[in-house]
Amino acid sequence: MTRRSLCATVLLAVSAATAEAGEKGFFDWAHGDWYLTVGAAGYAAPEFEGASDMVFRATPMISLGKVGPEARFTSRNDNISLSLMDTGSFRAGPVGKIVFPRDADDADGLQGMDDVKGGLELGAFAEYYPTDWLRVRGELRYGVRAHDGIVGDVAVDAFKDMTETVRISGGPRLSFASADYFDTYYGVDAEESAASGLAEYDPGGGMRSAGVGGAITWKATEKVTASLFGEYARLLGPAADSSLVKERGSPNQFMVGMSTTYRFNFTIP
Repeated sequence: MTRRSLCATVLLAVSAATAEAGEKGFFDWAHGDWYLTVGAAGYAAPEFEGASDMVFRATPMISLGKVGPEARFTSRNDNISLSLMDTGSFRAGPVGKIVFPRDADDADGLQGMDDVKGGLELGAFAEYYPTDWLRVRGELRYGVRAHDGIVGDVAVDAFKDMTETVRISGGPRLSFASADYFDTYYGVDAEESAASGLAEYDPGGGMRSAGVGGAITWKATEKVTASLFGEYARLLGPAADSSLVKERGSPNQFMVGMSTTYRFNFTIP
């Protein structure tokens, strides 16, 4: 996985949207009905990737796109995205994720490890609805400032409306990353090893985790939605083999929390 391959993925997503606009151009394509969903999620999660202890965290939830012919399924796992192409059963466009800093003073398990800066992950997403009750979504993102690696996530969600306002959903999750990503969050160099007592570890790229997630979503009003969710991920490959995980953490990663969002509808004439 290289920066060039990620750039090509983003360019393909943008080019697809531009092609959809035809000879009229992008700004004519932008005319029409749009939605903006904003909100936040609060949840209990490991205090750092690979940790066994949990802390409370909060993160924003933002989604922007054109209103399509079918109702959209959204998940807490979806990062900030802009749908540039939307056919009803297929959506694609750029995506971004806020990456919070990792401070060695914030957790006993990180004592002796270097701090990790906060930053962003930018890339592209695509999602497909093979049926009216199933969504497959993939994201490919490149780290900016926080790390220099590439991260990919794939999620499959089946969803069913139990009532007019209550929906249940869930399915498998899969994540992979490049060596630069694993080196930032799971690598232990000679200086860190001497300061922390952890064994030196120089990871390569590969699978990061596999797991499952689910949610119960309540549509309080036409614009307000609340959700209870839970996730489990089992660290794999370079992540599970890290001395940070083996000696001070756990490959079993749990998350549970709730979120709420508000949807704005607007029209670009």
